[in-house]
Amino acid sequence: MKNKCIISSPATVANLVCGFDILGLCLSEPADKMEIKLLNEKKIIVHSADGYPLPEDPALNTAGAPLLEMINDLNASIGFEVLIHKNIKPGSGAGSSAASAAGAVVGANHLLGNIFDKKQLIQYAMFGEKVASGVKHADNVAPCIYGGVTLIRSISPLDIIPLPAPDLYTTLVHPQIEIRTADARAVLRQQIDLKNAIKQWGNIAGLVAGIIQNDVELIGRSLEDYIIEPVRSKLIPGFDELKKKCLDAGALGGGISGSGPSIFMLSKDEATARKVEQEMKNIYLNLGIDFRTYVSKINKEGARIIDSQ
Repeated sequence: MKNKCIISSPATVANLVCGFDILGLCLSEPADKMEIKLLNEKKIIVHSADGYPLPEDPALNTAGAPLLEMINDLNASIGFEVLIHKNIKPGSGAGSSAASAAGAVVGANHLLGNIFDKKQLIQYAMFGEKVASGVKHADNVAPCIYGGVTLIRSISPLDIIPLPAPDLYTTLVHPQIEIRTADARAVLRQQIDLKNAIKQWGNIAGLVAGIIQNDVELIGRSLEDYIIEPVRSKLIPGFDELKKKCLDAGALGGGISGSGPSIFMLSKDEATARKVEQEMKNIYLNLGIDFRTYVSKINKEGARIIDSQ
């Protein structure tokens, strides 16, 4: 077994507009860098390399909780020490907690000789998501571990379907404000109209079909949300204007990344993705809100080991 490894654990976009809690895709940037050491005692230690305050109790940490579950299932006196370089800001809607959880289990599994398969790693990583939001969900950790685009058909029992990732570009803007996942869930309606549910189901089916068939026009037509976006978009300054400007610039479509405030758009090529990026910048410069933007192809690899000793 190896004693130490370094992992790049990327950001993800959950929901993909109409696929609340069941669809997600993996980005190339931003990505957290994590260093994991194998210990000869049954304990979990998590440190921040950036001074970001982390809970001392690993059970309350998004990277620590999955590793506690993992070592509890192993009949051995081993543990892990984790150092996190946090490049995905917590509360960004870009899968910050998932990057910590997924990176931790991918790195630990590597040090153990890859004894767990990807489905098992997702089951462990979901304990980190429960720490972050109070709910076990896989629409961020699944694409972070598998790469590309994933469909979460079921949580119990866990059923993950990797989809063929189209060669599209993603533009992501992260306004430097925080929206906690738990708070974003709290504003959701408990009941929805049947007519809106039918429209939503059609868009989910259309989006999955478009991805499988590599039909970019169908993907674009299906990126509509009649249930979640109308409520959550009110939490994000400039959302409506930004979406219109991005579509006018040639984006296929897009919307809220996860629970927000980040917003993503899909484009056919890099030139269009850069035009979309400029529109995003213009919106938040005019609003006087600090922001970060990222342009990348869909990441088909997911969390990966970049060094091992």
